[in-house]
Amino acid sequence: MKNKDILEEMAADADTDQLDHLSEGKLDAVAKLAKEASSLESIIFDLEAQTKTAKAALYKITDEQLPETLEEMGLRKFTLMDGSEIAVKPIYSTSIPKDRKDEAFDWLRSHGFGDLVKNNVTVTFGRGEDKAATAFIGLCGSEGFVPSQNEKVESMTLKAWLRERVEAGDAVPLDLFGAYISQRATIKRSK
Repeated sequence: MKNKDILEEMAADADTDQLDHLSEGKLDAVAKLAKEASSLESIIFDLEAQTKTAKAALYKITDEQLPETLEEMGLRKFTLMDGSEIAVKPIYSTSIPKDRKDEAFDWLRSHGFGDLVKNNVTVTFGRGEDKAATAFIGLCGSEGFVPSQNEKVESMTLKAWLRERVEAGDAVPLDLFGAYISQRATIKRSK
């Protein structure tokens, strides 16, 4: 029972000691800074929401309305009186679906584009296995190590390849490469 009383007294003393060291001015400063931080978080949240809305509106104009309107007029380019130029250009996007990666790589290889596929083979050696690593490099696996293999095509390389193939009139299975081709109007301001 005495231990419990002593512990309670120590806890009460600790709380009192801490409160004695806090000044009202410092507590006010903490409260003011916390309120300012909360206000800034709210402003940032609102600005990010406005940015998202503005980007969606811009996309609708540049990727839908301007290309459609210029196409209806039979134009690809249009120069404004101030010298600014509006031009519609194709945009290409591609991302091979994970579940079709092997199929896409096979297609590239069988159609003469296998050089697009990067084939990374790595082996991890533990601490103190420098000699084994050196032997592996020289013997390529005869020491019983199992390498991991990662094949990939760089996204920018695949995008450039897609553009070249489409512009050359070649048939490319767009769904296999997760490809998206569209038009985008760009506005080049006069100098």
